[in-house]
Amino acid sequence: MTRKIWMLAAGAAVFLAACQEKEVVLVGEREDLIPLGEVTSNESPAIRLPAQSQNASWTHRIGTQKYRTENAALSTRPNLIWSSGVGKGESRKNRITADPIVADGRVFTVDAEATVTATSTAGQLLWSRDLTPVHDKAGQASTGGLAYGDGKVFVTTGFGSLRALDPATGADLWEQKFQAVGSGTPTVYDDLVYAVSGDATGWAIETATGKVAWQLVSIPTVQNVQSPAAPAVTDRLVIFPYGSGEIQGAFRRGGVSRWTVGLSDARQGRAVNTVGDISGDPVVVGNTAYVANHSGRMASIDLETGTRNWTSEHGALSPVFPAGGSLFLVSEINELLRLDASDGTRIWSVTLPQFVKDKPRKQTEVHAHYGPILAGGQLVVASSDERIRFYDPQSGALTYSIELPHGAATNPVVAGGVLYVVNRKGELYAFR
Repeated sequence: MTRKIWMLAAGAAVFLAACQEKEVVLVGEREDLIPLGEVTSNESPAIRLPAQSQNASWTHRIGTQKYRTENAALSTRPNLIWSSGVGKGESRKNRITADPIVADGRVFTVDAEATVTATSTAGQLLWSRDLTPVHDKAGQASTGGLAYGDGKVFVTTGFGSLRALDPATGADLWEQKFQAVGSGTPTVYDDLVYAVSGDATGWAIETATGKVAWQLVSIPTVQNVQSPAAPAVTDRLVIFPYGSGEIQGAFRRGGVSRWTVGLSDARQGRAVNTVGDISGDPVVVGNTAYVANHSGRMASIDLETGTRNWTSEHGALSPVFPAGGSLFLVSEINELLRLDASDGTRIWSVTLPQFVKDKPRKQTEVHAHYGPILAGGQLVVASSDERIRFYDPQSGALTYSIELPHGAATNPVVAGGVLYVVNRKGELYAFR
């Protein structure tokens, strides 16, 4: 017995001594297995892109086919023409989540502290409106997103409401209180505006009066992100994305649920992938919706039945962009990808900048990448590392890049041949 105890004690001492050994860090520069910006490709088949179109407006996120400009006209080498402050920049507490929208010769933006601004397409400030409620303080909440329709600007707020504003003056037209955070982006279709509040409730609200037409409820969850995902709408259906990972298709007029699909799968090996929020908005192409979550999965869903056509092991933090039988996206692990829309297989991938600091022990913050969109026949990605990059859709090759001071905070949009993006400091930049 004594010998066994001695042997156990000796083994424990060796184990403890091993644990106390100083970690050996090898000297020399760290190299990625796949160099930054290098294209990895199975094959790069030819792609037939839609012709460029001279769109005067960009009123919504790209999920609803009615509002998506498939290839906005833009120079292949745009340059900065002006910039303008639009409010407070990002901080540890507050983020800029609303993509700019363009309508009626105005660019509408929201800063990190719920102030809406209208700027002319020449860069002149037209009006600014703080949406902080009387009994709250500025900076206590951020804002969800923006949309334009029925002659009104619609904005969701972190203070728990949907507001309709006069686009000419910023005056309040009506307010509908959600009793939950209004983090999602609204979508306008005919005389109804659709939005998700608290990541768990889908709303249909009359655009003229602000009255509730109907509501749907999903499974509540606390494991989600501040995602400004927007519902996608067709003539028959509205597709709501929820924080629980559910996607719900409902008849848009009556609110009767047609189907519900769960996208709870995750990429293994990353703690952050326990968050299953639908962060890649539903994107409708014909009778199919493409939707992605925060944790490493994307699905193609049949709109009529809700069944999955296929599932791919790639998540997305912005809506995928469909073009020429392909899907383009920035994955949750910072890869720009081209997938085959018919089955989700990868055609090529490009590694985008990842960590803000390269030293292994300081790799805690990652760069954010917004987009892509297709404009001027190129894929456009705006990034927090102070660059806007342009890529060839067929091969994934980098074709051009321009500086964006302080880095991107929103997806890029294009209208009137001008590229707009808001940076992290709360400034609107225009490139032509």
